[in-house]
Amino acid sequence: MTDQPTHPAILGIVPARGGSKGISRKNIRSLAGKPLLAYTAAAALQSKWLARVLLSTDDPEIAETGRAFGLEAPFLRPAELALDSTPMLDVVLHAIDWAQGRGERYAAICLLQPTSPLRSVETIDRCISALWEKDVDSVISVRPVPPEYNPHWVYFQQTSGRFVLSTGERDPISSRQLLPAAYHRDGSVFVVRTDVLTGQQSLYGATTIGIMSPECEAFDLDTEDQWQSLERKLSGISAGRS
Repeated sequence: MTDQPTHPAILGIVPARGGSKGISRKNIRSLAGKPLLAYTAAAALQSKWLARVLLSTDDPEIAETGRAFGLEAPFLRPAELALDSTPMLDVVLHAIDWAQGRGERYAAICLLQPTSPLRSVETIDRCISALWEKDVDSVISVRPVPPEYNPHWVYFQQTSGRFVLSTGERDPISSRQLLPAAYHRDGSVFVVRTDVLTGQQSLYGATTIGIMSPECEAFDLDTEDQWQSLERKLSGISAGRS
């Protein structure tokens, strides 16, 4: 990381609790020869905009693994902030409080979840730059929603059993070609202004824009099947380079 005077100071936060359910101990489990956490650490530490990258974990073993790959782990997150039900906002605010309690001030934070191991430093830096260039409260990385899942074709089921369009309209748009573009957050990068986090208690604020993640980076690990698929993909890439 290098000093860049054109951007205010930004804090990177990598959340990695010990009690993951879908994939046991996933944050330190070996993926194609190195811990899952190592992929996010490598991308974060190459960013030209992040002044500091903190690992937020409740688990000493995860903290030690993070340090081995260059992340700072100066505190352990309390157990009540490492539950399945813990909002990510509370995790981020805890890290900010820790930094501010030591006199550090950051204009924004960049949240990087280890479950997006293919995310690149280029995508991180594009999201950070967009926060200032577009003068918004937050920036999220996104991917296109397939047409069949477009909100204009998605229905909610009411308690009566009736189906209603998610848009509230009576009739769906008749043609795929007429559907407006729709996007979903891919969980790879969140960038938000600190005053929005602390003042509005929000990871998003009033104005959010999306930055498209390349298709090759779009992989979010939630299940064992996804893990095995990515393991095969990364092992194949490594074999091709040898």
